[in-house]
Amino acid sequence: MSIIPNFLGRRRTNVFDPFSLDVWDPLDGFPFTTTQLQSSETSSFVNTNIDWKETADAHVFKADVPGLKKEEVKVEVEDDRVLQISGERNKESEEKGDTWHRVERCSGKFVRRFWLPENAKVDEVKAGLENGVLTVTVPKVEVKKPGVKSIQISG
Repeated sequence: MSIIPNFLGRRRTNVFDPFSLDVWDPLDGFPFTTTQLQSSETSSFVNTNIDWKETADAHVFKADVPGLKKEEVKVEVEDDRVLQISGERNKESEEKGDTWHRVERCSGKFVRRFWLPENAKVDEVKAGLENGVLTVTVPKVEVKKPGVKSIQISG
């Protein structure tokens, strides 16, 4: 029974017990703790969810960016092979007389980078934002498969 404290008054700690009250932190004791990372400005969007699907003629990336305008999102191709999707959501300004009871929506910056495969046409990348979903389409180059050529043997 993990929710019952032991006789010393401490909570039971067991990383293998799914009902343990303590959560094992693999970075415990590391110079930067997880609470320090969470409070930083750039960590709030770090886990922006992005799906990457390959179709017959394109690579399609879909990113959840709810509440962002197209001016707040940037899509770039670096070094002819790296797709970078970044953005920033600014904090809502506090006005005099407002009383905040809860702030759960995150603000800050995010950056996601993807190595594009050799068959990507980086010159023809297109992006669109609709209903909080950014869709980036990277067309594919038609790759010719090496054919088999018969060589006649003389002799």
